[in-house]
Amino acid sequence: MSKLAGKVAVVTGASKGIGAAIAKSLAAEGASVVVNYASSKAGADAVVADITAAGGKAVAVGGDVAKAAEVQGIIDAAISNFGKLDILVNNSGVYNFSSIEEVTEESFHKHFDVNVLGLLLVTQAAVKHIGEGGSIINIGSVISRLNPAGTAIYTATKGAVDSITQVLSKELGSRKIRVNSINPGLVDTEGTQSAGIIKSDFETGMVAQTARPRRSSGRHREGRCLPGFRRVGMDHRRAHRRRRRSVRRTVSLNPLRHLAPTRSKVPFCWHVRC
Repeated sequence: MSKLAGKVAVVTGASKGIGAAIAKSLAAEGASVVVNYASSKAGADAVVADITAAGGKAVAVGGDVAKAAEVQGIIDAAISNFGKLDILVNNSGVYNFSSIEEVTEESFHKHFDVNVLGLLLVTQAAVKHIGEGGSIINIGSVISRLNPAGTAIYTATKGAVDSITQVLSKELGSRKIRVNSINPGLVDTEGTQSAGIIKSDFETGMVAQTARPRRSSGRHREGRCLPGFRRVGMDHRRAHRRRRRSVRRTVSLNPLRHLAPTRSKVPFCWHVRC
C-alpha cells in the first residue's frame, strides 16, 4: 500500500527543479498534489501530466506566494479539488547573488517577499485546514550555515527560514502538526544552470565548505524526491520524542538520500524541527 495514500499535499514552486521532483515523489507515494507555479504554467502542466500518466492525482494552480489573495487561491484549490490538506511544502524561492556594493532595495524586497513572507502567508492559510498528524516542510539551504561571500540577502532569507521553522515547530506542536526544514546543499537544477552557478568557482567553494565534501553538486532526478515525507502518517508521540532529541543538532546526510536516489555527491544539512 502506498505510504501517503489518502493524503493531500500542496507544493509551492513546483513547476521545475526540486519542487517538481518533490511533487512527483509525493504523488508516487499515493498523495494527491497541488502543483503550484508563479509563472511557468507550461512547466506545472508538464509535472501534472507526468503524475497523472503514472496513475497519480494532481492539479496545477498558479499563484504568487507573496500575495495573500493568491495564496488563498492555492490553498482553496487543494480543498475544492481534494477535500482536505495534510502536507505543505514551502519550496518557492528566488536567489540572486551580489556583493554588498550591488545590493538594492528591489533585490532585498524581492528575496524577502518570496522566500520569507511567502512562506509565512502560505503556512498561515494552510494551518486553517491541516489537522492532527499534518506536516509542514520548509525548504531552506545549507547556505545559512556556510555564509559565503556575495550572498548577504539570500543567506539572510534562509536564516530566517531556519528560525521560523523552529518557532512554528513549537507553536504548532500542541496541535500535533509537525514542522521541519530541509537544507540542501547545491543542487544541479535548471535554475542553478541558468544562473551560471554549476561548474563555477562558486560551486567549487560551496562544495569545499560542505560537510564531507565530494567532487560536485548534487543532481536531482525529478520524480524521485521524497525528503522525509514518509513519516507524514507516523504516530505523533514518536514524532514528539524525535523533536526533543533532534532540535538541538544538525544532522549531516547524503544530499540525495531524501532528495534523489544517488548516494554520492555533496551532503546537505537537514534541520529536524518537528
